[in-house]
Amino acid sequence: MTHRLNLLLWSWILFVPAISFAEEPSVKLKAGDRIVFLGDSITQGGAGPNGYVTMIRQALEKKHADLKIEVIGAGISGNKVPDLQRRVDKDVIAKKPTIVFIYIGINDVWHGEKDPAKGTMPEAFVAGLKEVIGKCRDAGATVVLCTPSVIGEKLEGANSLDAKLDQYSDLSRKLAKELKLPLCDLRMAFLGHIKAHNKDNAEKGILTSDRVHLNQAGNQFVADTMLKTLDSK
Repeated sequence: MTHRLNLLLWSWILFVPAISFAEEPSVKLKAGDRIVFLGDSITQGGAGPNGYVTMIRQALEKKHADLKIEVIGAGISGNKVPDLQRRVDKDVIAKKPTIVFIYIGINDVWHGEKDPAKGTMPEAFVAGLKEVIGKCRDAGATVVLCTPSVIGEKLEGANSLDAKLDQYSDLSRKLAKELKLPLCDLRMAFLGHIKAHNKDNAEKGILTSDRVHLNQAGNQFVADTMLKTLDSK
């Protein structure tokens, strides 16, 4: 029965339309929007020349030049949810954003693999996200919450932290539903893409360079997935 359920789940992941990775179809863009991408080293790298934040900036400049949208990267290596709590005022609120993407959770899970005290417990993960989201919303910004993606690209739960990532992704999904936030489900999007393209069951190289950080294809994939949450009309 469990095997059959797993097959059904993976069939759904493969064939679900990409737009389903957003809790709401789009966030309405308007003139003068300031979009901040808040996260860890994945987002820090995303602000580089070939990163996903830069790709999103370029896409919006091309399609919505008249709106003069500003895109700001706010990623710091090693960050977990408690780190975002400490710096949200300086690195996000002070920049007066109108839209904030929060892409976090990898280090909250990864750092706790050998020593739980170095990770973030589920209750603290949810409470911390609520605080960060609340501050952003109080400042007038729309928040798009992203689920953590992958730590390893092997198939069918073969990576050591898959179950934990599924748990924390589900916490983010439930929080987005509770707070009525747009959700960008990167976890589900990554799993579907890897299932379709990782024919050799490699642990890296499909969307990541080292099991976590994005390669060129991964940056493009994240950019494309996040752009689906923004109104592109």
